[in-house]
Amino acid sequence: MSSSTPTQPLSLTIATRESRLALWQAEHVQALLRAMGHQVTLLGMTTKGDQILDRSLSKVGGKGLFVKELEVALEEGRADIAVHSLKDVPMDLPEGFALACVMEREDPRDAWVSPVCASLAELPANAIVGTSSLRRLVLLREALDALGRQDVRIEPLRGNLDTRLRKLDEGQYHAIVLASAGLKRLKLEQRIRHIFEPIDSLPAAGQGALGIEVRTDRADLVAALAPLVHMPSWLRVAAERTVSRAMGGSCSMPLAAYADWTADGRLRLDAAWGDPQGVQRVVRVHDSAAVTELAQAEALGQRVAQALRVAGAHPPPPEA
Repeated sequence: MSSSTPTQPLSLTIATRESRLALWQAEHVQALLRAMGHQVTLLGMTTKGDQILDRSLSKVGGKGLFVKELEVALEEGRADIAVHSLKDVPMDLPEGFALACVMEREDPRDAWVSPVCASLAELPANAIVGTSSLRRLVLLREALDALGRQDVRIEPLRGNLDTRLRKLDEGQYHAIVLASAGLKRLKLEQRIRHIFEPIDSLPAAGQGALGIEVRTDRADLVAALAPLVHMPSWLRVAAERTVSRAMGGSCSMPLAAYADWTADGRLRLDAAWGDPQGVQRVVRVHDSAAVTELAQAEALGQRVAQALRVAGAHPPPPEA
């Protein structure tokens, strides 16, 4: 992107959630844009996803609850860009909005956080593990069943990162599973007891990546953000998000999708689908392709989604 024509300095406002992690992400983008000569302020906002903490996301409207208020601020002109954790961004953005930038990805893996044990195998009898994710629930259940640990309970865990860690420290859980990226960004690596390799806990689509959303009529912003684009990361998450979109794009569906570059330069995409009721076994598929542009990444995602369906995965039933 360095060969692109420099843009005129702009006066920009970033819409952001007010959790510590969201503010870190917005301030990170703010610093990068300021270094490029732009004037940048933050507009902190509380979203419905931040307010509703007594029910799982899959029951109250899904991940869009974390971005809707930010999109309203863009629509009304109170903000110019919104910085999101891509894992929280719905697969289909509303008309008039677009992803202008995907930045270089942080560690996409899941992290095991526990004051009492270093791994699943070391959990005490009748332990409680916390997670907010149906994807993690089915993958943990599968791993625990393989260890013969039907005694372990997996309980819902909501709230921002600090709230989740506080609940763990209060003894409500023996261990929790979080995204490594958030812990690393907030300099909380010391809380991580173990990082799951993708083969053991396949990440969610977009996990660890930051995306910047704009209104589609703001070509000036697309140009200004171009130096922040990390195309290898964008191609990876485009493939992952296409799987999720093709499978229904809902957080009420336990779906993992993770793409990474192979030694010979191809993009390999792995996906897994689980049944929340545990009636069907976890379905896993993968494929790879030579990928240099977004359309090719999306085509790979479509193929993997089709392979999932052939193997028995299916979207969740429509809400009653």
